Amino acid sequence: MKEPRMHISDTRQIGRRKVDTKYVIVNLFAYLKPWLPLFLLVFTANIVAGVLSLVGPKISGQAIDLIHTDGSTDMGQIYYYCALLAGVYVLSGVINYLSTIGIAYVARLMVRKMRNDTFEKLISLPVSYFDSRQAGDIISVLSYDIDTVGESLANDVVLVLNSVVMIVGSLVMMLTIAPLLVLVFVVTIPVSILITRYLAKKVHPLFRKRSAKLGELNGFVEEMIAGQKTTKAYDCEQVVIDAFEKKNDEAIEAYANSEYLSTVTGPTSNFMNNIALTLISVFGALMYMYSFGGVTVGQISSFVLYSRKFSGPINEIANVFGEFQSALAAAERVFRVLEELPEKPDSEDAVEPQDVQGNVEISHLAFSYVEGKEIIHDFSLSAKKGNIIAVVGRTGAGKTTIINLLMRFYDPDSGTISIDGRDIMTLTRSGLRGCFTMVLQDTWLFAGTVYENIAYGKEGATREEVERVCRAAKIHSFITKLPQGYDTYLSDSAVNISKGQKQLLTIARAMLMDSPMLILDEATSNVDTRTEHIIQQAMTTLMQGRTCFVIAHRLSTIRNADKILVMEQGDVVEQGTHAELMSRRGAYYKLYRSQFESY
Repeated sequence: MKEPRMHISDTRQIGRRKVDTKYVIVNLFAYLKPWLPLFLLVFTANIVAGVLSLVGPKISGQAIDLIHTDGSTDMGQIYYYCALLAGVYVLSGVINYLSTIGIAYVARLMVRKMRNDTFEKLISLPVSYFDSRQAGDIISVLSYDIDTVGESLANDVVLVLNSVVMIVGSLVMMLTIAPLLVLVFVVTIPVSILITRYLAKKVHPLFRKRSAKLGELNGFVEEMIAGQKTTKAYDCEQVVIDAFEKKNDEAIEAYANSEYLSTVTGPTSNFMNNIALTLISVFGALMYMYSFGGVTVGQISSFVLYSRKFSGPINEIANVFGEFQSALAAAERVFRVLEELPEKPDSEDAVEPQDVQGNVEISHLAFSYVEGKEIIHDFSLSAKKGNIIAVVGRTGAGKTTIINLLMRFYDPDSGTISIDGRDIMTLTRSGLRGCFTMVLQDTWLFAGTVYENIAYGKEGATREEVERVCRAAKIHSFITKLPQGYDTYLSDSAVNISKGQKQLLTIARAMLMDSPMLILDEATSNVDTRTEHIIQQAMTTLMQGRTCFVIAHRLSTIRNADKILVMEQGDVVEQGTHAELMSRRGAYYKLYRSQFESY
């Protein structure tokens, strides 16, 4: 059965569950597949380099056996072996260097594809995915986790490949020299393996928790930096510092716990390797002294060198064991994102909306974000072309949820939404969303020029078109006074212009879209009264001839709406014009009086 998805920063579950190693390896090989020929070439080069380096101890031993105490040493032969030894090691080093470059190149290509795929996946995911996760946690997967996988592939994989060649090759060579001495490893290697496996069971969940804690920390930092003004305004700097220290301590503790156990693995393995070397030296000397096994001094020397080449790589693998655990945990987090389901595909018979007029019918709509907790109950609405529909109510009444359903950011549990008599479920999402233009409370502008920000929603928009809508939005004169006019660069948070100017830019962007329907979500809630009046004039121009859905807390901005819906806890408790609702002295009347009774 497929494992249920969990929040990627749910450290309590992460700490209990092991990394699914098989799942990670299968997915990594799938990513390596396009470059498998190059990877195999690098692997072959590593084998060749390893084999060449394994010839070295053999040559060294033969040179040692040429030395005789009676003065009959053939120095010419010794020089020959020395030159041969140098040539072998140089050639091995060159091949190993080239293979290292090759694997780094493969790692770079794989990381590039993995990051592109992850970003494309994030773009395709439904709004609900981002509603339930911290942005910093998601960014951590896209940057830190993918980088960790790439570094492990570029560095650790080469080391492991070389180590495997060394271990196997050294064992073969030792068996050809003195099989009895190999029995020493029958004791030391199993002990090392048992210790490593024991530590592996302890380290796996710790590295998962480490990655998750880093994601939490990133999310917290991003949130605090974005809300720095609020923090200072409420004199909460110390509260934020204390909260950061707590999360930082948790991250450090997670790092310390994982690194502690992972670093214990290397020294423990090294200790066992030193014991093996000691036993080989003692038993090798005894075999030579008592002429047992017919070994020479040169062969014992070669055997000792091979034992180092045999046990050394085991120690190196143990040393990078922790890094492997970190890479596996990071890779799993990436692949869990990649396996997330995108927005439900359009139905096979879905069509692009054509010649949309803007007549909207909502019938008996019901919706819940969490199963069993219904937010919208039996909601119905009729909006004709050009109507202005205002939705008001207290926070949490379900106003923004209606917009989410209109745009199909979420799909209803029951009921229908129709545009010009056609159920929106039969329309393509891209086509449906193209029928709407949104102006939100959060005036989101991107890093780029003023022109690029206004032309964002319309590909190929000309400068004349942009200037036309800016004049209509009453912001053209302001833009022309900027240092570079329409080519003035705005930072991603656009701190170099005011909130009202940002809002007017988003209105100009909405005008350029020229969609038949418009959504205004608290579009004037963050500006002063004078700026609100300017924005209202711009919005009046924007709303002409369009079916408009307006969510507003300031009830003064919706007096001229064709229909006002008053929502309470997911239900429409009143609807009508401003005059009608005021005359009833019901929920709307109370809301209106609560805003203006102080005047």
